Amino acid sequence: MADMAAVLGLGTVMSNGMNELFTAALGLSSPWQVSEVRFEQAAHEIHFDVRCEARRLPCPRCGAADQPIHDRQARVWQHLHFFQFRAFVHAEVPRVRCAVCGERGEPEVHQVLVPWARARSGFTLLMEALVVTLVRMSGMPVRQVAALLGVTDQRLWRSLEALVDAARETVSMAAVTAIGIDEKHVGRIGVVSVVHDVGSGAVLHVSRGAKAANLNAFVADLTAHGGSPERIETVTLDMARAYIAGVASHLPNAATCFDPFHLVQLANEAMDQVRRHEVAERPELKGTRYHWLKDASDWTRAELDLHWLRMTRCQTTRAWQMKEAFRELLRLRRQPNAPVILLLDRWISWARRSRLAPFKRLAKTFAHHRAGIERMLAGAHSNARAESINAAIQAQISRARGFRTFAKLRTIVYLTLGGLRLPNCPLRPAPTPA
Repeated sequence: MADMAAVLGLGTVMSNGMNELFTAALGLSSPWQVSEVRFEQAAHEIHFDVRCEARRLPCPRCGAADQPIHDRQARVWQHLHFFQFRAFVHAEVPRVRCAVCGERGEPEVHQVLVPWARARSGFTLLMEALVVTLVRMSGMPVRQVAALLGVTDQRLWRSLEALVDAARETVSMAAVTAIGIDEKHVGRIGVVSVVHDVGSGAVLHVSRGAKAANLNAFVADLTAHGGSPERIETVTLDMARAYIAGVASHLPNAATCFDPFHLVQLANEAMDQVRRHEVAERPELKGTRYHWLKDASDWTRAELDLHWLRMTRCQTTRAWQMKEAFRELLRLRRQPNAPVILLLDRWISWARRSRLAPFKRLAKTFAHHRAGIERMLAGAHSNARAESINAAIQAQISRARGFRTFAKLRTIVYLTLGGLRLPNCPLRPAPTPA
């Protein structure tokens, strides 16, 4: 202890005073207290031995008071660094023998919960809060956080998964009435479906695949968290048949509303099909794909030199004009009293008469899903938030250089985008009640 005091610069502080200091620093109260502090200079580690003085404790299962201590089991937890040293908390954790549980025919012996850590965790609460902060706020990949803290990434993954699962159990979805659904392609994991709350922007559900069954899984999760499929009024999505069928089957009162981003994407694809078909007759169109897809404000100098193509009478020019007219129609939906429904009818009629096969097919698709497009135009709905969620997920994937399992991807998505109530940064003072 004297060596410890000298190393830490505490001079003549006595052993009892040292123990009281670290008891307070660890936030402990009776019956828990630091009994010894051991410093291992070569390993750059500080070890705190914590003792429980109580002879009788409440049962952690049923709450019965004054149950006798059955035995004690040695446990160790990694804590936040003290100074520049790695810190560990050691304790002989009591197990009580509960007579009340025994009378009920239940197991009698239960390990008490320690105030500085979750059950079955190898980290203290403050250490877990630091891990959450580094991953959630700074966006550091888990493997980098593990290297920084000197632990294996698998230990951190187990901790994060447990924290996320516990936080999700407290989530209420009772107020959810409008959702957005989108799919994301994730490397070796494949396609995942992401459902978010249109109101809050929080990710509500992540599942593997992009089928009607994914909506069934979401509805089960929604119900388990206090929500109701009957209360879902609007679903914003693309024109994937599986999602449309899932909404019809599992969300009886929901009106589908198609995302304008995906509608423009379909128009872009139709336009490029026209260009690729025509390029054999018009070789000057070769290599100009992005020239037709981009906004004029984003053209490069080389693309500016090709502006004359848009003045020609080729089929690609007509396809581009139709695509741009549809984009302008979507822009007008945000202006009050704009005749967007009338303009939609005219655009569909124009596409049908265009003699451009890709646009004739697109007009048929839009006519078939007209009701969902009209709702989007009337309500100015958009799945833009879903696209931002996709971008955030992609950023996490890029920083982590991919995820090996769906479970890890799911954990990161809920951790960073789920709006969960997770431990606050341990490096900031705890907020005081007003």
